[in-house]
Amino acid sequence: MISVSETAKEKLLSLMDESKLSHDSYLRVGVEGGGCSGLSYKMDFDGKMTDGDQLFEDKGIKILVDKKSFLYLVGTVLEYSGGLNGKGFSFNNPNATRTCGCGESFAV
Repeated sequence: MISVSETAKEKLLSLMDESKLSHDSYLRVGVEGGGCSGLSYKMDFDGKMTDGDQLFEDKGIKILVDKKSFLYLVGTVLEYSGGLNGKGFSFNNPNATRTCGCGESFAV
């Protein structure tokens, strides 16, 4: 399962409102090769589910993950930190053995 913190949920709903997206829209998360640690996180809103997607729902947020990315993201919590020292969205990934300083890439 992939889950979202309460602060991440609030920010995602706010972003959906700003983009005039329905709260029924999907949050698509995944990984791709790249970044200083080998794999990078990706995240965007999506309007449709495709074959091979895994669907999770947490705190009213519908999350889509392709099968390959799910292997790297199982158990991950999407966090959000705002404010002056906030870094925005981050992935608290229990599968990552190493992360870069900015938190946008990881290795397993």
